[in-house]
Order: sequence, then structure tokens, then C-alpha cells
Amino acid sequence: MDTALIFKALEGDRRAIGRAISALEDGGASAYAIRQATAARQGRAHVIGVTGPPGGGKSTLVSAMIRGLRERGMTVAVVAVDPSSPFTGGAVLGDRIRMGERQSDDGVFIRSLASRGHLGGLATAAADVIDLFDAAGFDVVIVETVGAGQSEVEITRFADTRIVVCPPGLGDDVQAIKAGILEIADVFVVTKADLPDSRKTASDLRAMLALRKDQCHLPPVLQVVATSGDGVDKLVEVLLQRPERGKRHAVDGAQEAYRQLSGFIAQDNVANLLGFELVAAAKGTATLRMKVQRKHINFNGKCHGGILFSFGDMALGLACNSHGKLATLVDGQMSISTAVDEGDWLIAHASEVSRSRKIGSYQVRIFRASDNAHIALIHGTVYVLDRPPVGANDE
Repeated sequence: MDTALIFKALEGDRRAIGRAISALEDGGASAYAIRQATAARQGRAHVIGVTGPPGGGKSTLVSAMIRGLRERGMTVAVVAVDPSSPFTGGAVLGDRIRMGERQSDDGVFIRSLASRGHLGGLATAAADVIDLFDAAGFDVVIVETVGAGQSEVEITRFADTRIVVCPPGLGDDVQAIKAGILEIADVFVVTKADLPDSRKTASDLRAMLALRKDQCHLPPVLQVVATSGDGVDKLVEVLLQRPERGKRHAVDGAQEAYRQLSGFIAQDNVANLLGFELVAAAKGTATLRMKVQRKHINFNGKCHGGILFSFGDMALGLACNSHGKLATLVDGQMSISTAVDEGDWLIAHASEVSRSRKIGSYQVRIFRASDNAHIALIHGTVYVLDRPPVGANDE
């Protein structure tokens, strides 16, 4: 993709935007050039994440939100992530079909992405596509997740505002939606509010919020009937009143965190033995890289799974200790999507999903540097102790 076409995309040319998104999904040199071109133009759009259980009415709600935002003169881009078949890798991309009535509006751009096995509720290219829409001048970027369950909380890394959809009739009160996904909400929306159980669902959510220690910043619980538009205007007004923008690029104590974590990894024998290098760090995040060498290869000629877990574990360990308190992994799971060959450069990015005084939840994405191919995903829970990391005493 040539430079002229990239700048056409940044000026809002719809055809060029579509080709740029395809290039980002494919990875490679064009994707790198697009990321470079968009880097200086990000942080203006309001990124709104919409997540919740399957069948909860997310797509219908997004369609209603688009109408409300357009009535207020705002341009809207939508990143709709659809699940891929575990057998063929294909996806129906049905979200774009359900929002089809908005496709003819020049102020709306809807793009479906197949998850392609990427866990966390988003697609591998979702972050790049959000940045592209932001750089292309859209006022609002709505990201609709796959919405498969409590671990699908990757949207917390990218959205300025997180909407958690809670349809009525899920069975055992709000427990059906599970902890984790409830904790990320900035706004709760009880969809299908014309159904009999909607009031009970809203009441259960408010009762749950009443148990929180911090009663000053409770997320609102709104009831919406997206098909008729009831409650949509109130939701849109709540969204427009939120000032947050560009949270995905916010830097919080990055220099101090990088200095501290550089010291930790320099003292780590496993990191030195396996060749892990710190690339970037901030409070709650860490990014490492490694080159797959002969000593990492198993009897099948591919990178050993234990090396991948050690790589991700190192990134997670640095991220959870970046706050200056000792934190240790107590539970972790890894899924591997792609085999890795000798000579490949890998990147591990660890990010904080949630953290309380004693417990933290982290996610690590491992991908190949040359084409951004998803390699593995790690979810981990850490226990936080009330003392500094051991390595901090040696600084």
C-alpha cells in the first residue's frame, strides 16, 4: 500500500480506509507504514467498548447508539468483532449485516473483523483499526466485542468508556454475567427493557453496586429498548458527558516504571539465560522481546511451549510488580494458536485487567514481530503482598 493511499485514508477516503484495514489485518510492511502514519494523529476520538454475553442485544444497541450520535452531528466508526469457526477459521461477520441500515450514511463506517482464534473478545488487528479510525477523524469509535464470557475483558486496554450489556432473563441473577466483566463497566445497560425480568436485573445490578466501598464513582444502570429507541437518548447523553479520550495511549509513571523494571530483568537469571529483553514499560504494563534460538527449539523443530510460557510469565511478572509492591503469580492459563520457528522475533505485551489491594488480574499477548501474527495468550491472577519486590532493595 503506497504512501499516497495511506494519507487518503487519513483524510477520510472510505475506499482507502477499507484497503488500509485489510493491510492491517494482513500484517507485513504495509501495516508497519500505516501504524507510523497514524501515530501522530491519535487520541482525539472517544472510543466506546460494548461487551456482554452472546445474544444480549449488543449489535442492536450499537445500531441505536449510532442513530443517536448521528442526530447530534457526530461521525461514527464501528469495529465489530465476530467469532471465527474453530474448524474453518471463517466468520459470518453478522454484526455488519445487523447494522446494515447505517451503511449508506457517509458519516458512519462499519467494519467487521473475524476474531481468528484471538482470545480476549477482540481481533488481533482491532487496536490498529481503532487507531486508524481515530487518525481518520471519526468523532466516536465503537468497538463491539465477541462477548463470550468473563475473561473477554481485553476491551479495557482500548476503550475510554466501557458499556457492559446485561440482558434480562439470564437465569441466576447477575451471577450469570460473572465477576470480571462486571468490574470493568463504566456504564451498565439493561437491554430488552420491555421484557418482564428487566426491572429485576437492573435492581440486582444496583444492589451489587451498593456493596462497593467507593460509592462516589458508581457506574449508572440504564434500561434501554434498542428496537424502539426507549432509553437510547439518555444513554447517548451519559456517553457525551464523559471527558475521557486516548486512555489507551496514556502514560502513567512510564519512565520510573521502565527504570525499575530494567533493574528487575537485569537481575533475573531466567531472563538472561533465555534472552528476554525489556522494550517498554509503564505502571501495570510491560513489553518484552526475544529471538527464538536453537536452544528454544523442541524435538518437533518448533519453539518449546515452556519457553513461550516463561516469556509471557516474565512479562506478566514485571507488569504486576511495576507498582512497587511484591506480587506473585498464583494461577495462570496459556492458549497457543501458532507454532514458532527458529529465527522469529517474538513480542510479549502484558497488561493489567484489574487490581485490588490483594488480587490482580493480568493478560499477556504474545505475537510475532514480523507480521503481528497471534502466537499465544496468557491469563494470570497474582497475589499482592504489602512489601516491595525483592529486587527493589538492590537498586
